[in-house]
Amino acid sequence: MTHHTRSADAEPRSRAVPAIPDPRPADSPPDGVPLPEQALPEGAAPPPGQGLPWARVRAQGGAEDRARAVDRGQGRDQGVALEGGAEPGGGLVRFAVSSHTLRALASTEPSAEGTRLVRDVRRSKRLLLLRAVLDAAPGAEAAERWALLEEAERQDPEAVRDVLHYPATGVWAEETLRRLHAPQGPPPDLAHLGALAVAAALRAGIGFKATLRPVGGRLALPTLGLLRPDRPGPLALTERSWDSCATLPLHALPGGRTALDDLDPYRAPPAAHPAPVRPARRLTPKGHKRWDTQWSGALTLLERYDSARADEIGRLLRTVVPLGGGTRSSGATLPAAAGSVLARAQAPPALAATLVHEVQHGKLAALADVLTLHTADRTPRLWAPWRSDPRPLEGLLHGAYAHLALAGYWQRAALYGARGAWAQHARVRAQVAAVLPVLRAQPQLTVTGREFVDGMAAAERTMDELPPPGDQHATARRALERERRAWCEAHPELAAFVQV
Repeated sequence: MTHHTRSADAEPRSRAVPAIPDPRPADSPPDGVPLPEQALPEGAAPPPGQGLPWARVRAQGGAEDRARAVDRGQGRDQGVALEGGAEPGGGLVRFAVSSHTLRALASTEPSAEGTRLVRDVRRSKRLLLLRAVLDAAPGAEAAERWALLEEAERQDPEAVRDVLHYPATGVWAEETLRRLHAPQGPPPDLAHLGALAVAAALRAGIGFKATLRPVGGRLALPTLGLLRPDRPGPLALTERSWDSCATLPLHALPGGRTALDDLDPYRAPPAAHPAPVRPARRLTPKGHKRWDTQWSGALTLLERYDSARADEIGRLLRTVVPLGGGTRSSGATLPAAAGSVLARAQAPPALAATLVHEVQHGKLAALADVLTLHTADRTPRLWAPWRSDPRPLEGLLHGAYAHLALAGYWQRAALYGARGAWAQHARVRAQVAAVLPVLRAQPQLTVTGREFVDGMAAAERTMDELPPPGDQHATARRALERERRAWCEAHPELAAFVQV
């Protein structure tokens, strides 16, 4: 069985959005290799220089329709599609997810096909957002900035791909699109498109001239860091500006794959948006060193206990954003910032678990962008053992998915002798096992969503092959039952939603 997203024909656009993957290990499969479900017809070939499989991205409706869809959070129903000779007459090829790929993703276990799908969906969505911003932006300045991006791409496609697919660029694009279609609110920050273009041009090493206005005495250049001019007012920039001005480079975490972003103004949503977590202010050198130590320790544990997940994290995680002080959460994931995790500084074992947990949220968010897994609203009525507040179906599904991966990680860590790992595994697995039947019974699940939950349940059952010693699993289930009864007493009106 193959699950297709919906698509529709649309008029070609005159300006092509550069197709750009983010950084990846040198041994990653080339982006031009088609997914098995997206094979080109005989005789067709991808256009040269297109990193995203076979070309530009389009979706149903015009730019205004797409903007409204993003604003309502309904990207999954818009049907991201690929254009460019994949069908006779220049028609569209839809993303297609086979049952094999769907179940591979449902298990949370890393797989080549799952990782390719997640990366391709992220790229497609980002290009769609950028296309919509460019279509809606007034005046000629946006077109001039985009022309500089195109010029940089001709010289160094990989550098421009990294800039446009940088996680913070997605936060900016979504916020800008909202503001462009909400004229009564704050004005859109279209000047940031100039910062994207300048960052791309600097990294591509092309000659250029541009004038941008720093904010608060600083000019943020995505993937590079901050420029700090010595005088206020507009700043004339050339290819020599990064070397001639005072700079504050983005901090690269050990290992070379992931950056610690405490600089980009769009590393998290603007302060005007209510959010349960906030990014930390710029760290001191001592703070960077602390993160280097904890990151290195976490990667060492991941590579020792679960090398496949360590590799998956390297492929899917571009940035880590430090959480601000006073945040109780150990980590968070923002759908707009695909490829980024917000995390607080913590000991390596806890950080390793946080990374495993949060990367799953990013995978599921990408899948939900092209497949409708349920039709439930956001009403919070379901028990999630890992939280005290009721959760909507979407939240429970995300939580169960992330905790299923954690259960698998702790099981592998326990087999390598990690202290306390069996108890962690037993506790988390008991939580997942308790909510999977509740998820499966939800009538709002689509056929695809039910198949996905069935795949999660199958993965949970395979853990029986390597049970914890003694009665740890039974002890965890008894403790969980006490927590369930206490939750029902605190929420008597929702008790009917706790058990099947």
